[in-house]
Amino acid sequence: MCGRYVMARAVGDLVADLEAEADANLELRASWNVAPTSDVPIVLERLVEGRPRRQVHVAKWGLVPRWAKDPSVGVRSFNARSETVLEKPTFRTAVRSRRCGVPVEGYYEWKKLPDGTKQPYFVHAPDGSLTTFAGLYEWWKDPAKADGDSGQWLLSCSILTMASPPDGELAALHDRLPVPLTREGLAEWLNPAAEDPAAVLGAVLADAPGVAAGWQLDPVGAAVGNVRNDSPELTVPLR
Repeated sequence: MCGRYVMARAVGDLVADLEAEADANLELRASWNVAPTSDVPIVLERLVEGRPRRQVHVAKWGLVPRWAKDPSVGVRSFNARSETVLEKPTFRTAVRSRRCGVPVEGYYEWKKLPDGTKQPYFVHAPDGSLTTFAGLYEWWKDPAKADGDSGQWLLSCSILTMASPPDGELAALHDRLPVPLTREGLAEWLNPAAEDPAAVLGAVLADAPGVAAGWQLDPVGAAVGNVRNDSPELTVPLR
């Protein structure tokens, strides 16, 4: 699964890495301990005058489907299981036409030790490069707010997860992991004209294990378990 991650890139660096353009009102806060319900950057493609344009927006982490009565449902939908995403009511509409990427510099996972304690690990690309997870997004309209109100529409997102490989470090760490995208896979996943979501999903899932195999797993301090702790020191490996 993915319950905490790091995203501390400056706006300019992020849009350059993603080969995208920034939303006009884009504001990002660097964080080394991003938790569900936080505002996070996402990258998506929209058809503008018949041509796809790749943009970076800020979304609430925890997907709120259009039919939700209130945004509280997002607390339970920050991850979407790839095995059921095509059928589950919360995600099945978004996976057809509102797919996004969630850029991260790495994520945290907790490994259960024989003595019952849990050791946090920082999972990341060894060279410090950006990783983009497959995600979904939705726009939710707040019925309590008037048309034209700046807060009438809520943009939210979820991160897709898959089963961990059957063996290796990731398998020993956790039975789930977020779905990483290759650069080519990102283009395919974001394509708003793709008409077969099952085919697109199958393609990115086929490539994901190869990306994840290159990740580095560093044990880090227990301070990351408290969301109020937020500094670069959280990612420093234990000696």
